[in-house]
Amino acid sequence: MMKNRIATCLAGCLAAFLVLSQPVSWAQAVTYTIADTTGDWGYPTPHRHYPRGPGYIRMSLIFDTLTWKDSEGMVIPALAERWRYLEDENAYVFTLNRNATWHDGKPLTADDVVFTVDYVKTYPMAWIDPKIVRRAVALDSDTVKFILSRRHAPFLTDIAGTMPILPRHIWAEVTDPRSFGGNKALVGTGPFKLSDYDRSQGSYLYQANPKYYGGSPLVDQLRFIKVGTEMMAAALRQGQVDAGSIPPDLADRMKQTGFRVIQAPYGWHLKLVMNHTVPPLDQRAFRQALAHAIDREALVEITQRGHARVGNPGFVPPDSPWHNPDVPSYDRDLERARLLLQEGGCQVQSDKVLWNGSPLRLQLLSQPQFRDVGLFVKGQLEALGIHIDLQSLEPKTLDSKVLHWQFQLALTGHGGLYEPSFLKRAVLDEGFNSARYHGNAELKRLILAQMEETDPARRREIVFRVQELYAEDLPGLTLYYPNWYWAHNGKVGISYTRTGIAFGIPIPLDKQAFVETSS
Repeated sequence: MMKNRIATCLAGCLAAFLVLSQPVSWAQAVTYTIADTTGDWGYPTPHRHYPRGPGYIRMSLIFDTLTWKDSEGMVIPALAERWRYLEDENAYVFTLNRNATWHDGKPLTADDVVFTVDYVKTYPMAWIDPKIVRRAVALDSDTVKFILSRRHAPFLTDIAGTMPILPRHIWAEVTDPRSFGGNKALVGTGPFKLSDYDRSQGSYLYQANPKYYGGSPLVDQLRFIKVGTEMMAAALRQGQVDAGSIPPDLADRMKQTGFRVIQAPYGWHLKLVMNHTVPPLDQRAFRQALAHAIDREALVEITQRGHARVGNPGFVPPDSPWHNPDVPSYDRDLERARLLLQEGGCQVQSDKVLWNGSPLRLQLLSQPQFRDVGLFVKGQLEALGIHIDLQSLEPKTLDSKVLHWQFQLALTGHGGLYEPSFLKRAVLDEGFNSARYHGNAELKRLILAQMEETDPARRREIVFRVQELYAEDLPGLTLYYPNWYWAHNGKVGISYTRTGIAFGIPIPLDKQAFVETSS
């Protein structure tokens, strides 16, 4: 297995930096190296990658979907070269690209697509709701019809543009996809093939697929390696990596040294998740009290040095066309917070809050990278009179705790805050990124209704009302939307997809950037 020793590589000379500071020709772009601060995101198959954005990105290099998005977020062909909607049947008909083949040379057929839909119903994939598709039918070898069980406004992006298609001739006999590995498990139709994966090192090496139907790959190899945040700028300057995320305060400096710096639209947030299944957090008034106790503007200035937007209690980012600016703001107001605590069943004294006659203590889970945020929130809530036990956990451990309701308060975040379908994923659906909140019947009804509403104006009205209800009930409180920056050397024109990759992943690693297309 390939070992990447980034520490020794960082002793590179000035000449390497000078080379990378100049325009690089396509002929030189043989291996493209991407730095990642986490490293391992799971085995890159549809059922085994870690269910966060970076895991999906690594899988998407191998497995294609029926549709995709361009950099502006418009739906474009992928495995399906064209499609049409049959309103009277509530069905989509896709015509497949006849040039698409699997990595083992076999042609893609409509049977593969039908098989994938049926397979996902038996063995679910992250972010895919198979119940939307009542039935998939192969009309001929190149044409498949999706008959929907209900109208679904984001179908072309959230299903057709997110569900990776599987080769039937390989997966038909696989009954345990979460343990299926090896060469056969990695046969897709995408622009790259996995050459090496080292979980302990957090490294991935991909080889270009020269027969890719979507165009010629611009690089021979694509490599992901683990690089700590503190080493990122040095790794870029010394030519050990071609691209990576950088702290906001380094953006201008990296531009001045010849790197291209790109900023993400606000598609990710950090939130305070509240376990609304246990008292006193099951009381809306109590959750509102916590919101009034936290000065989110000060949090952004102090912990993020101003490099973020203050969180919207209605969830939707302020730069989104779906954003409702008229939801409750929850400015810091300790007097109001104390009144709400009493309404929520607490006894409030001058220096402490009591619950059932005893001083109230709550545990707050966080991650090492959000240490400053955790300390800030702890201080704000303790100023209200609630003792906070702050515990730092590794991200995957924290995700597991949240998933199994083994927490009271937690600092966690996720992306995908573009298409309003994220409201269903993040409020109603199962999973560690979701509040799994069903305590408001109208909120639930409207979240589901906006998923089926195909009239943009009417859907916008519904989404605005959803934000109002969410902000009132507060199963979670968005603290901020960070300013995210990536720096790269210009070998490949990576950029952020305006509405995120697939269902809304805010990472500038669209596989199209590594392929020379006719467009």
